[in-house]
This record gives sequence, C-alpha cells and structure tokens, in this order.
Amino acid sequence: MAVNAKKIAVYVLVVFALYVIITDPAKAADYVQIGFEGISDAAKAIGDFMTWIADGGKS
Repeated sequence: MAVNAKKIAVYVLVVFALYVIITDPAKAADYVQIGFEGISDAAKAIGDFMTWIADGGKS
C-alpha cells in the first residue's frame, strides 16, 4: 500500500509541475532558479565546512 501512496504522490507532483509550467512559465523559471540557488548555497556551505575541518577546526 505504501508503494501505491508513493506513486500517487509522484504523479501529483508531476501534474502540479506541468500545470505551473503551462500556466505560468516565468514563475516556473523562478522556481527553478530558486532551487538551483539553494543547491549552490548548500554546496558552498559544505565546502566551507570541509575547509574548516581540513584546517583543524580553528575558528
């Protein structure tokens, strides 16, 4: 039953994404940009953390 719920959730997300893209492409592009900025910020934070660890954890 959990697999069916997962499939339904995926289908709902796909339909919503298509709806947003079709009805308002500019807003959909903004959402994609926000997502990529979030991923970029997360990668930078991980890089800063790893650099801090490599430096011995000094403040």
